[in-house]
Amino acid sequence: MSDKEIILLGGGGHCRSCIDVIEQGGLFKIAGVVEQPGASKADAVLGYPIIGYDNELVMLRKEFAHALVTVGQMGSGVVRSRLFHCLKKMDFTLPVVISPLAHVSRHASIGEGTIVMHNALVNAGAHVGVNCILNTFSLVEHDATVGHGSHLSTGAVLNGNSTLGAGSFVGSNSTVVNGIQLPDEYFFKAGALIVSKEDGTALGENCR
Repeated sequence: MSDKEIILLGGGGHCRSCIDVIEQGGLFKIAGVVEQPGASKADAVLGYPIIGYDNELVMLRKEFAHALVTVGQMGSGVVRSRLFHCLKKMDFTLPVVISPLAHVSRHASIGEGTIVMHNALVNAGAHVGVNCILNTFSLVEHDATVGHGSHLSTGAVLNGNSTLGAGSFVGSNSTVVNGIQLPDEYFFKAGALIVSKEDGTALGENCR
């Protein structure tokens, strides 16, 4: 196991999936989880302790250099975006985390703070923004673009030369057809065939 320690922001179900990816990758040692104020420090996440709260990040930065946003995104990406920018202002390093079971082309680009989960595939010429989730078995095809802070859910497909706007969510087993340009902050339901922005719903504010 690496001696590079990393802290995780958010201890829910998505955090558990992220822990498994980080453990499998072996590039970081998980120091613990940071939760929102009011959460019990007695509740470990897969054996990793709650080491602090959001309002203690300045203090935690003195001890830890690396962090990852592990709050999930079932709709709006506002919370993940807020936490990401908070960490950046405190000069945390937010690494790209890629499962050893995923494939990312050397001709693709992945932005900081993004996690590529088990069996996801990112093909040549693809561009994935910062603070994204490419979930299990998702596919980003050649020359496609995933905007900052977006989530491709399990089994979702973004076909070639298409663009998903920032802060968007594509539900499980949805398919974005080739060459479609989609707007920011849109929600696309599970199993959708997405051929235009009219297939989605604009997202509202969500607070952690």
